[in-house]
Amino acid sequence: MTWLLPLPVLLPLLGAALCLVLRRSARAQRIVSFAVLLATVAVATALILITADGGPLALWLGAWEEPLGVALVADRLTALMLLVSSIVVLVVLVFSIGQGIADGEGDTPLTVFFPTYLVLSAGVSNAFLAGDLFNLFVGFEILLFASYVLLTLGGLGPRIRAGTTYVVVSLLSSFLFLVAIAAVYAAAGTTNLAQLALRLRDIDPHVALVLQILLLTVFGIKAAVFPMSAWLPDSYPTAPAPVTAVFAGLLTKVGVYAIIRTQTLLFPDSPLTTPLMWVALLTMVVGILGAVAQTGIKRILSFTLVSHIGYMIFGVALADRAGLSGAVFYVAHHITIQTALFLVAGLIDRASGTTSLEKLGGLAAISPALGILFFAGAMNLSGIPPMSGFIAKTGLLQAAVGLGTPLAYVLVAGMLVTSLLTLYVMAKTWSQAFWRTPSEALASVMARRPDLDPEAAARREGVVLQYDLSAREPAEALDDEEDTGRAGETPSRALPTAMMGAATAMIVVSLAITLLAGPMFGYADNAARDMLQRTPYIDAVLPAGVR
Repeated sequence: MTWLLPLPVLLPLLGAALCLVLRRSARAQRIVSFAVLLATVAVATALILITADGGPLALWLGAWEEPLGVALVADRLTALMLLVSSIVVLVVLVFSIGQGIADGEGDTPLTVFFPTYLVLSAGVSNAFLAGDLFNLFVGFEILLFASYVLLTLGGLGPRIRAGTTYVVVSLLSSFLFLVAIAAVYAAAGTTNLAQLALRLRDIDPHVALVLQILLLTVFGIKAAVFPMSAWLPDSYPTAPAPVTAVFAGLLTKVGVYAIIRTQTLLFPDSPLTTPLMWVALLTMVVGILGAVAQTGIKRILSFTLVSHIGYMIFGVALADRAGLSGAVFYVAHHITIQTALFLVAGLIDRASGTTSLEKLGGLAAISPALGILFFAGAMNLSGIPPMSGFIAKTGLLQAAVGLGTPLAYVLVAGMLVTSLLTLYVMAKTWSQAFWRTPSEALASVMARRPDLDPEAAARREGVVLQYDLSAREPAEALDDEEDTGRAGETPSRALPTAMMGAATAMIVVSLAITLLAGPMFGYADNAARDMLQRTPYIDAVLPAGVR
């Protein structure tokens, strides 16, 4: 069944080419994109079943003798990441299609969106399947190239500025990645991950440590690990809602995946576990403190995204089976819930013309369904029992207590504080945006600006006094990442069925992880066991005669 391995990359690339050919037909582009991504979900599901029963799969590409070719490899971890990411990409595509149709772009879409979106999907899949560092670099570059385009769609000022920051940071990390690859090849004579697992143990430990630090720095930038996370909250909130959702759900997790893969396969006896624990703690605490200080929903979610990356890094730093299985489960949970919340934030933006908490109020009375969606996602992210967020955090807490070191207990305290602050900031967001009335929002503004009369304050500060979810004409965009409507006026963004359905589906997927937590944790535990043993991966890629 190794012929399945290239399909998650090939299908989206072929679909992107076909979408370019069909650029004059929006309907044809939508059908092709949906069909391709649905097929990718089917392939990922098949790989889950195959790797769970038969172990890792490997396929060598090109007419080169092994091990000179390019290897694609899928084990339990890869298959899980492929399945979760393909589901997310498919659901976000449905959301974007609904948004395009509702905005009157059904016949004249931005023709570059669908092919670029499919290229992004191909890059993510290639990064997960890469069996060598250079192909991993290629996967990163494919998804980064596509993300540059998607981030600046529409050409608005804030998007161009955010895109510039994103491009500069990404180019820096790509340059460092090339330096790291060159250093690895110079030290070990290969970039194949399975070969490196065998050869790195024989090189000088100080050289191996330098190589490990280089790779961790590169992947830490891509994963938005503190102190290399400042770029993310300024980049994601300005993008269109579906783009922000898929970025938040997937792009940082590709960096986390790369950290998990290289730490377990290449550096199993890492001397950096203690520094990684401190990095995880700082990422959690600094990220959530940044979220507490924000007043815009998208920026709050961006900072919580950074914060919860710390949980995953902590699981990796524990370097044992319990910690790794908790990290794997947490990655799958966080991809779905972060995507869902950013989709709901896009709906809030559409309904009100803003995502600024200072200007919102009364959304629950206008759209109870929207309030329920955000509340369910927010509680899951906060780790309220019995949701998947609680289960994921419990797994990591048990692993930390099992380790029993003083630093592990410090991390436990940091995790608990971060969870409480996440609950606080999510409850505050829901309360202000959905529960309080618009008049209470106006009163809050008047307390800051007593020199203005209420009507002038609403107009000047952009307080949304009423909503019209039945209107069909899109609101005029302002040059502000948290305001996309006309300040002081009635927003005129509808909530199309396809967009609501996609956001609901993503929330349902995140809740399904709760219902399937037992089998999923068992799967994650087996994936962690295989990663720590290393031999299943190495034997699948390198038969004994070609090592």
